[in-house]
Amino acid sequence: MKKFAVVLAGCGVYDGAEIQEAVLTLLAIDEAGAAYQCLAPDVLQHHVINHLTGDEMAEQRNVLVESSRIARGNIKPLSSFKSADYDALIFPGGFGAAKNLCDWAVKGDHCTVNADVKAAIKAMFDARKPIGAMCIAPVILAKMFRGTTLTTGQDPASSNFIETMGNRSILTNHGEVIIDEERKLFTTPCYMLDATISQIALGTSNIIKKMLEYID
Repeated sequence: MKKFAVVLAGCGVYDGAEIQEAVLTLLAIDEAGAAYQCLAPDVLQHHVINHLTGDEMAEQRNVLVESSRIARGNIKPLSSFKSADYDALIFPGGFGAAKNLCDWAVKGDHCTVNADVKAAIKAMFDARKPIGAMCIAPVILAKMFRGTTLTTGQDPASSNFIETMGNRSILTNHGEVIIDEERKLFTTPCYMLDATISQIALGTSNIIKKMLEYID
């Protein structure tokens, strides 16, 4: 059974992992006959957002602890990641990908990628194993690679960043998956577009199916 490492960025679209994208990714993996393990960096979130009002809250939360809500407690710190344990690596979206896994949402072109995230991506790339990113998470790949092809749907800011970093940004619609076959990178837009939950399910299902085709 093929196994995916699913990296979460907290719990909630505005400050963590996008919950619907994350859960539908896990469902897509299971329905495809594969297995998964959730992981997250053991760091403080950039900030905490009240998802009812949109206001920032005066408290701190831990990315690993918050991600464990989605994983039902079955989660590992990303620092424990070993490429030999997995056949593929995937990042659901949500603003936590651009605030906690990297700081693109704050620093733009001058952003940096979390050390554990960077190490996991490099290990899988070196092992020639597929790496997927959805929604805003492709900005992480844009920072780490040059000359690749990625998508964040039709969003101008992230598309410009992808291009500025020396990559090609492709405009996409629901369910489309952009594949860099040489580097085994897979991206799909999900909630970077206005979407229904069924359209998100289409995107997560398609990217998982495409990644499985490229394993081994």
